[in-house]
Amino acid sequence: MRFAVLMRKQNVNNPWITFQWAPQEVFPDFGQFASPVNQSNQITGQFLDCDSEGESWLFTGFELNLFPDEAEGYYLNISSARPCWFVMWRLEDDINRYVDSQSIDRAQSGLQFAVPHRICVSYNEAARLLDGGESVDSVLLSDEHATWLQEYVNEHYHPEAKKRHRPESFKGAERPGDI
Repeated sequence: MRFAVLMRKQNVNNPWITFQWAPQEVFPDFGQFASPVNQSNQITGQFLDCDSEGESWLFTGFELNLFPDEAEGYYLNISSARPCWFVMWRLEDDINRYVDSQSIDRAQSGLQFAVPHRICVSYNEAARLLDGGESVDSVLLSDEHATWLQEYVNEHYHPEAKKRHRPESFKGAERPGDI
């Protein structure tokens, strides 16, 4: 399945920073976002609009595949109070690779530019990305996507049977050999 990510460059009132980047939404991409310039599978960003509070950018080219061995991570996500998408993004210096030609001048107005690189719905995968030092933010799953993920979890997630551990008191004492 293909998806697009809406990123927001939000102005902030802070003496140390003037804005912050955050993903706002993940959309299914049925081809409605494809520009005639770039129809490839690579990640491509385009400027959408600007208002007094910041800028909106749409990034396309994301594939999401679900894997049975990641079912526990999907289960942990879908069983949480707020199931979500996990969007891994990086601040990039070389933005020419990621932004379409109509939006490049707008993107170059800043020093660094946030580019989403990966989306996932596995809690475990998101944790691995965070452990690796990546920036990962969450975006709420729509009801439609939550239902779809729940169906996948119902089909593929089979919790491991709990193994009972014997209490230490029943294992016997460890005594040094006789001298």
